[in-house]
Order: sequence, then C-alpha cells, then structure tokens
Amino acid sequence: MQPASRPASTSTRPAASPLPRPQHQVNTQTKVLDTAHGRILCIADIRGRISALNDLARDANAKAIIHTGDFGFFEAESLDRINDRTLRHLTMYSPLIPSAQRTHLLAPDNPPAVIRSTVNIELLSEFPLLLSGQIKLQIPVYTVYGACEDVQVIERFRAGTYNIENLNVLDEATTRCLDVGGVKLRLLGLGGALVPHKMFDNGDGKATIAGGQGTMWTTALQIGELVDTAQRVFDQTETRLLVTHASPGREGIIAQLALVLKADLTISAGLHFRYATSYNEFSVQGDFEGFRHKLSIGKEAFDKVWESVKGQVDAVIDDNQRVLLDKALSVVERLPPAQPSSGPGATATGEEPAWKNCWNWNLCDAAYGSLILDVKEGRISAELKSQGFNYAYRRTATVAPTPTSATAALPTVNVNGSFPPTKGSTPVPERPAPPHLTPSTATPPPDATTGKDSPVPRVNGATPVDKAEREKQKKKEKKERKDKERAAEREKAADNKGSREGGAGTPDPTAQKGAPTPEPSTSAVEGKEAEELKSPTDGSSGLRTPKTGKPPRHPWTIFMRMPQTVPVTEAEIRDFFGEAKGGITRVNMPALLPGRARLMYVEFGDEEAMRAGLDKHAEKLKDIIPEVKQALDREARGEAPSYRGFGGRGRGRGGPGGGGYAARGLSAAGLTRGGHRANGEGGRGDHGGGDA
Repeated sequence: MQPASRPASTSTRPAASPLPRPQHQVNTQTKVLDTAHGRILCIADIRGRISALNDLARDANAKAIIHTGDFGFFEAESLDRINDRTLRHLTMYSPLIPSAQRTHLLAPDNPPAVIRSTVNIELLSEFPLLLSGQIKLQIPVYTVYGACEDVQVIERFRAGTYNIENLNVLDEATTRCLDVGGVKLRLLGLGGALVPHKMFDNGDGKATIAGGQGTMWTTALQIGELVDTAQRVFDQTETRLLVTHASPGREGIIAQLALVLKADLTISAGLHFRYATSYNEFSVQGDFEGFRHKLSIGKEAFDKVWESVKGQVDAVIDDNQRVLLDKALSVVERLPPAQPSSGPGATATGEEPAWKNCWNWNLCDAAYGSLILDVKEGRISAELKSQGFNYAYRRTATVAPTPTSATAALPTVNVNGSFPPTKGSTPVPERPAPPHLTPSTATPPPDATTGKDSPVPRVNGATPVDKAEREKQKKKEKKERKDKERAAEREKAADNKGSREGGAGTPDPTAQKGAPTPEPSTSAVEGKEAEELKSPTDGSSGLRTPKTGKPPRHPWTIFMRMPQTVPVTEAEIRDFFGEAKGGITRVNMPALLPGRARLMYVEFGDEEAMRAGLDKHAEKLKDIIPEVKQALDREARGEAPSYRGFGGRGRGRGGPGGGGYAARGLSAAGLTRGGHRANGEGGRGDHGGGDA
C-alpha cells in the first residue's frame, strides 16, 4: 500500500514505478510541548523493551523522547523473515531474555534450529503489546528505525496501516517540529545502517524503504529524499536536529548530509559504547583539513560503488527518482573548500560554520545511559548520563607468587614495575629449590645495592644472632675459602709445568711446605651448582620465569584465516564486517609465510562489538569463505601451554623438555645433563600463545 503523500518507489530493480505523488507535499506536523520549559530524553537501542520508555521518561521528567534506532519493530510473523544470524544476534542482546536462558540458547553446540524453535516474539519485542494497546506511551516518542528491524512493519507505518498514539516514526519523508522552551526544534530522521555496497539495493522493501531478513539499511535515494524534505520545510527560525542510526563521527557521508541539511545538532547511535560522547568537529580534528579528509573518505567509498552500478541504476530509475538521485549525489559532492590557513585556532574567510557550530552526540544503549536536552528560554542545555566502565577489578586483582618465592607483603611485580591486571605469573616446573632460594632462618641475603647484610628483624626487642660475631665468622670463612682456592691454583700450575718438562721437574716448594691440598667443601660445591642453576639477571628479578616481552592478546579479537593467494586490504576486511565495522579498533595482518594461510586479527572495542562482528559479518570475502572465529589463547582452548625458557621456543631454544636458561647455564659450565647438546640445538618446542 502506498499513500498519496509518498514519492515514487526508489527501488533500483526493473519494476513498474507506482503512480507519482502530487508535488510539494511533505508529511510534517508541529507539536507544542511546553512553551516555557521542557526536557527531551534522548536514548538509543531500547531493543524491544518498550515498556521501559515510560519509566525512563518519568525518571528524567521528560516531555518527549527521541530514539535513535533498534526500537524493536517486530511482530510474530517477523520471525519467519529473520535469518539465522540475525536471530542469534537479537537473542544475544534482547533485554527480555533471562540471562540463564540466553546462555543456554547461545551455547556453541546449539544449532540455529534450537534458537528458532525456542525464541518467540515475547522474548524479542513488546511491540505487539504496544500495537494491541496493552502498553501505552505516556509521552510522544520520535524514533528512526535501526539496523535490526522488520522492513514490512516499517512500511505499514509509512502506508498508514499502523497508527499508534504518541509513536512517530521519522524517516526521509516524515518530519516533525517540536515547539518547546522558546525553540522550534525541527526533527529530521534517517534510519538503518550505512552499508556502502547496499546503497542501491532495496532488498525486500516494496517502496522507498530498504531492508530484508530482519535488517535494514540506508539507500542513496533515501538520502536524496531526506534532502528534498528538508528543503521543502526549511524555516530560518527553526533549530535543526538530525537523528540518525549511523554516526556522523565515523561515517563521512552522514557528516556530509548534516552539512547539506544545515543541521545545528545531530544525535546518533550504533557504536554501543558504555559512555555517550559529545563533540563538535573542531574539538576532535587537528585542523580543518582533518575534517575535510573524513568527508573525502566517505565520498571515495560511495564513488567506488556508484561507478560499478551507475549503468544499471540509470536503466531502471524514473524521472522522480532521478531528481532524488541527483540530490543524493549533491550530498556526496559536498566538500567544504580548503582553507588558506590551518591549525586549531585558525580562521579564514568563508569558513564552514558547521566546523565549530554543529554539535554531535553519540549515545550508548538505553541500558547504559541517556542524554537529556533541557530547553528553556531558547537555550538547549545537555545532561549526559553513562554507566561507564567498571574499574573495581584493579583493586581486587592480585598476582599469585611463584612456588619458589617466599611470601611477600605486596604482589610480585614484573620487570617494568606494573601489575598485570588479569594474567597470573608464569608457571614453574616443580623441582627442588636451589639453596639460595630455600627459606631459612639463617643469615638473610646481602642487600643488592650496598653489599651489606639486610637488617635482621628484632623479635621482642632483641636480635637472634649477635651482629659482631656473625661478621667475624663470615670474614673468617671468606679468608679460608680464598686460601684454599690459591693453594689449588698453585698445585694445578705446578702439575702443568711438570708435564711440560717431561715429568722430571722439581716439586713446587710452596706446595711442599704448605698444607695438603684441601678437598672442596660440600657447601662450596652446592653454592657453585646453585649459582649455575640461577636464571640470568637481565630482564628478570630472579623470582619468576623471565617473560618473552610479548604483550598479552587483546581480549576482544576475531581471528580470520583464508588462502594466501587471495590479496586483501584492511579496508576490505573492515567492510567484510558490515554494520559491525564501527566497533573495530585495529586490524592486524601478520607478514605472509611461504606455504602458510593468510592470517588476520581484527580487534574490537569491547565484547559486545566483537559479538556483533561474529554475527553480522558477510559470508564471503572476494568469493572466498574465510574462517572466522574468536581468537583464544591455548589455555582457553584446553591445550597445554608451552613455557618459554623450559623446552619451548623461547630464549636459549633448549632441547626437548629441558632447554632454556638452566640448560644453557650448565652447558656453559661443561655440565650438560641428559645428553643435551651444548649449543642448544634441541627441539624447538611449541610456539605457545594464541592462534598465531
């Protein structure tokens, strides 16, 4: 069904266009909320929990609500139209599903059929209750549709089949004006995800709105129609607020659209962080060229798609669609002219006003925070509330001491003095502790900086051993040890001299007069062996296994593997994750190895963004189905970790089961054990770590 006020179909498929609508008709209304003072609650991603809107509005004392998408526009029949991946994503984030049930449904061994047979509309959205009147909205709600909605439900709103009191769906053909607090606030809305390769595809949409299989996206003709709508209702006395699901902070085309619409304010969602953000371009760009660069990147992405489909589009669009397409292309071409001066404080003639005057808010999900616009006497104040991150773990996280270390008052620190927040110390194979680490009540080890003994703790005000006696005994033992070493060296020198003279030389008189060569004491041998067993002091405190220096893996990483013969760029990898690419913080592409597959690591800002990437990525990348999964360490996968420095491929590369520092120290002393080769050419061991 198609109302007379809607323009002709924007579908680019070869099909007969509906009858053209009468020109110069726009679906617009003005709502007077409170001419003196009013508060507007702005939230994102209510995800079907529609009954919470009244509670949130009551807590904020709001006169109206602006919502930026993922409202929960689903009904019972929608389940048959949602594909398995989208249904799993909705199950993962639906606030209507109890946590225990969600964990069971999303178990790795559960096939999609289990989720489909268990999840009903009551677990996904309260929209049927709103439609039937069991839930009523207490104040006006203005929303765009998000990335996960049913396109057929949205089309019924456009056609007038669905009409719910206080619910207003903003789109490219529908606008509203709020008269509140001395401000006429013009609401312009654009829903759906911004997916460049779908900007000329209507999917299952039968009219101007694009979507299918439980997802919705923005098309080029919708952008053109929104520009047409804004131009028809333009009023110099109004303040323009652009409401989008995609963020103008990340999508250059949305930022260009805000310029063309002359937006004073923008509100968006889609990034799913725990903090809302408030900014203008001047505050986040180094200079005006940085702002232009962001817009040019959006233009380049659009141009690539446009050049590939231009011939097909020209063949199927009608005259009305041609007008809208030209306006969409004017948005893409809208780049502010370069300024002759640059820098944070630079000004120039003809500077783009939006560079400093257009203010943007990107909202976190409704469960984590909100924005309140307080409008009074013509001034729009902003109140941001965010749940934020939980840093309490830093006070409770401790590092367990190694088995060979004595109990300490503080956690053991690593080389650079930082406390690892989550990862414990490296395990040490069980073996008898060397004498220098054995706990004892004897003399404490000397201080490393002064060479003197550390102070002995007093027990009930008295020292356990007299300090003077201890110093005297220590000096005596040291002198005896040196005398014995000198005697042994003299005897060895005499033997060497005798062997060179054919054995006829006279004995060393000093050896004859002196005492017999003493046998090395047991304690001296043990001390020497213990010194050989010590780990090297460089890069280690001696109390734990030396670290390799490799940083811990980013916890929210997706691992990808595909044939090496297929070239791929970082931009193509980001586009592979579709609407989830906004959560990507880094793409790591290790160097290729001969005969090995191409490996890629895609890091996300948080777990939710990573889960969205796992759910929303495309099936193929350059006609290849890559392996896509969460990157896990070996311990998490149930494999035995390899300890570098103990037979692993770490420093020293010792032999199987016993290489590393200890073996290297024995080899240097000529005391190799178990047939180890002195040059450390034993087994290489395992790599350890994660997928790499």
